[in-house]
Amino acid sequence: MIKTELPAPPYVSGASPLVGHAREFLKNPETLLERGLVEHGTMFSLKLATLSAVVMAGPEHSAFVFAETDKRLSIREAYPFFNHMFGSESYFLADPEEYRRQRDIVLPRFRASQTASHLAVMDREIRAFMASLPDETTIDLIEALGPLVMRIAADCFLGSGFSAGMNGFFELFRVFSQGLDPLLPGWFPAPHLIRSHRARDQLRATVKGLLEERRRRPLETADFLQQLAEAHYTDGSEVPDQVREGLALMLIWVGHETTAGHLAWALIDLLQHPQELLRVLEEQQRVLPDREGEVSLGLLRRLEHLERALHESERLHPLTNGVVRKATVDIVYHGRLIRRGTAVILHPGLTHRLPEVFPAPHAYRPDRFLEDPGAAQHLIGFGGGLHRCLGRHFAYTELKVAIVRLLQEFTIELVDPTPRPAPGQRTKWPQSPCRVRLCRRPGEQRNARTTADHPGDRAHDPC
Repeated sequence: MIKTELPAPPYVSGASPLVGHAREFLKNPETLLERGLVEHGTMFSLKLATLSAVVMAGPEHSAFVFAETDKRLSIREAYPFFNHMFGSESYFLADPEEYRRQRDIVLPRFRASQTASHLAVMDREIRAFMASLPDETTIDLIEALGPLVMRIAADCFLGSGFSAGMNGFFELFRVFSQGLDPLLPGWFPAPHLIRSHRARDQLRATVKGLLEERRRRPLETADFLQQLAEAHYTDGSEVPDQVREGLALMLIWVGHETTAGHLAWALIDLLQHPQELLRVLEEQQRVLPDREGEVSLGLLRRLEHLERALHESERLHPLTNGVVRKATVDIVYHGRLIRRGTAVILHPGLTHRLPEVFPAPHAYRPDRFLEDPGAAQHLIGFGGGLHRCLGRHFAYTELKVAIVRLLQEFTIELVDPTPRPAPGQRTKWPQSPCRVRLCRRPGEQRNARTTADHPGDRAHDPC
């Protein structure tokens, strides 16, 4: 029996009457959480208006949260604001049994054989993006890379060439993403939620039409969309189309939100550390010396230092403010009481910078993962346990291809030397402006667009 006299984890200082820590948590969560770590260590409480939250950091707490997910800690109750975006029975929003049934549908699509087929799509879209650029130009990383990553996700999950045939797809998806509001219920008639719902309905109608088309005219070699259209649960029962539509939208949304940010931060970190960039360039010259040659999963696996650099950027720049679960019963943990209904937040930003886990935690040191190969297991930006992101290998493959091709084609220089993460509760992309200057390497200049077409490029980019 729970001993109700046990105290909750200690509360962070600075709570205001009525709203508690809510205002600071929404506007400047990093300062609040770092204060909690200093005051109370790796487990402490917050008061977020009417909601109580317990924040945790570190491998031991990570293991607890991931082991208790779908048991005493619920993932679906922690993210109610996703219900109106993807549907209450979509993937991790479904009950645990239904989640496992859907995971069995999606899991085979992310195995190495499937990722290899997606590799050609990634390379094609990245090459097309580079060819569209002038020989000398300045781009904002997120403004330029966001649509590129979205096109790759759409073409991989909705059919090759899909994004080219649907004008305004990226903009429509960004409007849909405005539905990510952890404070307002989905039914609330706020303008951004109304716009999100309209975009959702349009996207769902599009996906539904694509699924029906695949059933009428199946491809000789089935792609992801056709496999999804024809999928059945492992017991042979039919998968409702609303589940199929929700899965497709969620895969594209998750892939875009995370991969665009990871790619931008990885490039920023390399550009800020020239010696590490040189090591990446020397490695890719050994492994992939031919700019026009094809890439393969085998060749990408040999880019070991680039892999470590990606781990280090993932460590330093987690894109989420927290992996959240909600307690479904009273829980005694470490001599403290976590009451039913409490949000349990496993925070990557704190965990990834604990000096006892990652020595010299604020330094950019990709070789830490060479010195301690097991250190990568403590990264939680992609979640963990049964709910660990299935698309992590897909994302890392895309990151490697994009970085290799961009570095083969261009010399790159940061225009804004000290990028900062987006403030508040938004996805932690680098905040705009976050610009880089690109100059096509000698022998690769194509003059894809003339100075007259882009008069500002030459004026600002004396490469």
